[in-house]
Amino acid sequence: MVAVINTGRSIRGIFIYNENKVSEGKAVCIGEGNYPMDIEKMSENFKLGVFLKQLQLNDNVKRSAVHISLNFDRSDTDLSKEKLMQIASSYMDMIGFGSQPYLVYQHHDAGHPHIHIASINVTADGSRINMHNIGRNQSETARKELEIAFNLVRADSRKKQDPREIHAIDAEKIKYGAIDSKRAVSSVLNAVIPHYKYTTLGELNAVLNLYNVRAERGKENSKMFQNKGLVYQILDENKKTVGIPIKASSFYSKPTLSQLEINFAASKTSRVVNMKRTRNALDLLLLKYPSITLSQLEARLANQGITAVVRKNENGLIYGMTYIDHNSRCVFNGSSLGPAYAAKGLLERIGGSSEFGKQSAVLERPLSQQNSFISAAEVQRIIDEVLYAGSPSDYVPNQLKKKRKKSRRKGQSNNH
Repeated sequence: MVAVINTGRSIRGIFIYNENKVSEGKAVCIGEGNYPMDIEKMSENFKLGVFLKQLQLNDNVKRSAVHISLNFDRSDTDLSKEKLMQIASSYMDMIGFGSQPYLVYQHHDAGHPHIHIASINVTADGSRINMHNIGRNQSETARKELEIAFNLVRADSRKKQDPREIHAIDAEKIKYGAIDSKRAVSSVLNAVIPHYKYTTLGELNAVLNLYNVRAERGKENSKMFQNKGLVYQILDENKKTVGIPIKASSFYSKPTLSQLEINFAASKTSRVVNMKRTRNALDLLLLKYPSITLSQLEARLANQGITAVVRKNENGLIYGMTYIDHNSRCVFNGSSLGPAYAAKGLLERIGGSSEFGKQSAVLERPLSQQNSFISAAEVQRIIDEVLYAGSPSDYVPNQLKKKRKKSRRKGQSNNH
């Protein structure tokens, strides 16, 4: 079982979110805690009113809304309504919310069983429940005890697997809407970020894109970019962003830009010894198959555990190559291996078809002459793509536009 606790300013927003899921047929309100009557007898206004009335006891609590999700493994099939309510009730008792009013919703909109619990942290006497480290302390203790008590699949059992292995159950290509978005992205990040060696955000995205995830910094003139913020987004089958961005700092592993920059620096030296393997694999294939096509080269590299990522513009023009060696877990932009392995050099070595000949001819021209094939805007887009692995979505949710705090503790980072 995995428990996720979020706090917010609006219990009304959390309540409406869950009730909308009910009206859409994607969830059911299966029970309550500390309400004066059974759930079947309450109207929506009454359910929300209980929260709002108790919140009036302490107007000073700004983040008074609490939204909890309890997520179960797909193999946890024996989860009746009664058992889910027992788990929810026991969990709320263990984290100190046993006397708080709460509503329990069973959701059916993801690839795994899970429930949502809506509550507040203002008590009946007007005091505030301390939420500091509640996820790391009380929640973790509760999770472990409940896994034993209710015979649930243990979250810790996944950690015993070889971290170098990426199993489909842990990190699979995400299909938006089929599983809880944040949990799905987190699984991919945990499988990729600590175990691959990459020196730029673009190289990291080459791997993340395989699982329909992308890291984005925002446009250069945006506050998020200037403050070194980072978000992760889900991609659809056409590699277009779907859903809302998820802040890097909201994940337990904290895969923020500052942490990635540490990885960038470490990888620059540690992956040098693995460059030769990738170069040799390409060289040997080109020697063995002198008339090989690019698609054939991709397939033969894949058989050796190397994914060749061909970057193309909307018109099909190839402008970049990235190589992902899954054996050594190293990612190389083509130019970092040498000119012969970058897009222009590789296409020249392949030669053969008129399509590749035309491609090489275009790449040999200066940018001013290439503009007859590519517009100035497209050239800039290509540059942005190389540097940032794709133009980020213009949409940034309001929660990412918070003002920076005036004072911070010494040594505390401003990075997201």
